[in-house]
Amino acid sequence: MLGLLLQIARVFALLSLVSIGGANAVLPEIRRQVVVVQGWMSDPAFANVFAISHAAPGPNIIMVSLIGWQLAGLAGLLVATLAIMIPSCTLAFVAGRAIAHWSERRWTKLLREGLVPLALGLILASGLSMMQVADHDAVTVAISLATAAFVILSRRNPLWAIVTGAAINIATLQFT
Repeated sequence: MLGLLLQIARVFALLSLVSIGGANAVLPEIRRQVVVVQGWMSDPAFANVFAISHAAPGPNIIMVSLIGWQLAGLAGLLVATLAIMIPSCTLAFVAGRAIAHWSERRWTKLLREGLVPLALGLILASGLSMMQVADHDAVTVAISLATAAFVILSRRNPLWAIVTGAAINIATLQFT
């Protein structure tokens, strides 16, 4: 059990340090580590944890806590949560202090401007990664792409796209 907890801590602490943009930014690597490298769960189980964590109120980081819970109960939940939180919070604190100290320097402005497209690219990659895991036919791929287009091109609440996509998927399942 201690070995598993140490593995959980190592995997999520390392991911924490590169989670620029939050947990969703490193979602493809979380999936790769949890499903492919460590073999802790299957793709469908990972997709279920993802869905539950994003349906629940609160931060998306709950996903990591749920993975820890499934792997090692309460101890796994605590270790996974602390491992994903402490390194990135510490890094953000130190970086925030440094940026505040050197805020007028040109390199800090360039760094901040460069992190925006990096975070957006990582979040886009996470969306594509989850499409690979969850979308298994033309209907679900079309729903995912239409939802993404709706969110990007519309100023309407994304819940409309989610409800519509769910209704379409339910309707197509009844006819198959």
